[in-house]
Amino acid sequence: MTYLTPAELEYLATQRLGRIATVGPAGDPHVVPVTFSVNESDGTVDVAGHNLTNSKKWKDLSANDAVSIVVDDVLPPWQPRGIELRGRAELVESGPVIRIHPTRVIAWGIDTDAYAPSARTVAGGSR
Repeated sequence: MTYLTPAELEYLATQRLGRIATVGPAGDPHVVPVTFSVNESDGTVDVAGHNLTNSKKWKDLSANDAVSIVVDDVLPPWQPRGIELRGRAELVESGPVIRIHPTRVIAWGIDTDAYAPSARTVAGGSR
């Protein structure tokens, strides 16, 4: 997974909760907390959950594969850090999982100052 730095990978390995954002049929945003895992071998992020195939996020992604996931926290006294991955979702019914194929990475407070985020496009990505 060459699009994340070693520090970003280490950060994600220490986190258990993220927030996934989808877009509904009327263009309305939907954001919910989820568990996730990073697949370093194929450069994706998997989101799982209870009754996933009947969830709003699954239904939203069935119609529009645009997705974003944010993983963040705050260290004392006030040091925000996190990563947003934007991209497209693949719905894997055999898991079931939502597999996120990132096209854009925005990170803050990990390899950069918390108030000077870095943003980069993943090879082959355009979102």
